[in-house]
Amino acid sequence: MKYMIVAGEASGDLHASGLIDAIRKIDTSSEFCFFGGDYMEKAAGVHPYVHYTEMNVMGFSEVLRKLPQLLKHLKIAKRLLSEFKPDALILVDYPSFNLKLAKVAKKIGIPVHYFISPKIWAWKEYRIKSIKRYVDAMYSILPFEVPYYKKHDYKVTYVGNPSVQEMDYALGHMPPLRHFLERQGITDDRRIIALLPGSRKGEIRNNLPLMIEVAKKFSDYQYVVAAAPTISLRYYRQIAQDPGLKVVFGCTPMLVKHSIAALVTSGTATLETALLGTPQVVCYRSNGKRIAYQIMEKLLKVKYVSLPNLIVGNEVIPELLVHRCTVEGISRNLSPLLVSSPQRDWQIGGYRTMRRKLGTHSATGYAAELICRSLNLEIEHDQDSNEETKKRRRRKSRPKTDEEKQSQTINS
Repeated sequence: MKYMIVAGEASGDLHASGLIDAIRKIDTSSEFCFFGGDYMEKAAGVHPYVHYTEMNVMGFSEVLRKLPQLLKHLKIAKRLLSEFKPDALILVDYPSFNLKLAKVAKKIGIPVHYFISPKIWAWKEYRIKSIKRYVDAMYSILPFEVPYYKKHDYKVTYVGNPSVQEMDYALGHMPPLRHFLERQGITDDRRIIALLPGSRKGEIRNNLPLMIEVAKKFSDYQYVVAAAPTISLRYYRQIAQDPGLKVVFGCTPMLVKHSIAALVTSGTATLETALLGTPQVVCYRSNGKRIAYQIMEKLLKVKYVSLPNLIVGNEVIPELLVHRCTVEGISRNLSPLLVSSPQRDWQIGGYRTMRRKLGTHSATGYAAELICRSLNLEIEHDQDSNEETKKRRRRKSRPKTDEEKQSQTINS
């Protein structure tokens, strides 16, 4: 079978690469064409038609500036649909582009599968109309999305969250702190505060200087920046204006796990940090100030922006957004996370609740199975899935432990 996949940003590239691997295990004669990145290229064994770095835009002004380029990419994608003639089109988030492509695919009779739902529960709820018209199957990676879509009379399948397997793999291959420091050339033996300022240049420009200013207030600790794969070291140094800046590439999970705490911009990184068990403060500074925050409050349909808080349904992690994202505010919330404290214990307990809600499905494996099943491919079941089902049943039937009862209070 032939599959066309479109991912428009770094996290989509990573998650889609796992989906490609899973499809190839089921459909050994599978062929792929895609928009994406290096992870997808490694999994599929072919180059992307368009790399996600050419598609990854943020904010109205940047979209407007790159509109001709985006329209050109959409034209390429439409041509691929008619020339490659995929048996399935698989879309990964990136709704402004992907829903337009879904409409074209639907018209020419190509089944449309959506892996990782657009965040219509947060903003642009009107997109539900396009999803209901043009998307044949939606595979959700956030458990609270299922009742949301049910409210709109549209069935989705929760397949689990790919970050769970990705971070579990990272934890299983984690070098000791000493080896990590040696490999990165870090000779300072102070505990680390990890800085994760985002994957886009605009996010880094707005957030990194602020994060550094906060970290410098805690002189007993060193700070290290987790770099995005497509951003050069020169750019970080230019933005930071810090001669001693430490930046690491390609090892964000290791950095986060070996850190006492982290300052993180909103996005998938907040979920990954939580899965790694490191306390964090969510910081998000944009160009606007109070008025931008007030506009955002009107547009957003949810109480929180960070994924751990949304999944748990409570403020496990402090969120400091726009004009509230100040040196004083971040420092005040970071300070108790650097020592044994009720705030630190609260976050760790919230992480346990979050992980339980995410479940233990292999998200990419389950989604691949559903996609291949829709194409009438035979699926060979293994014992692992049956054993996991039995384990879940046993966990449901046994009495809760004191620790589980305690963590449950976070949700109340």
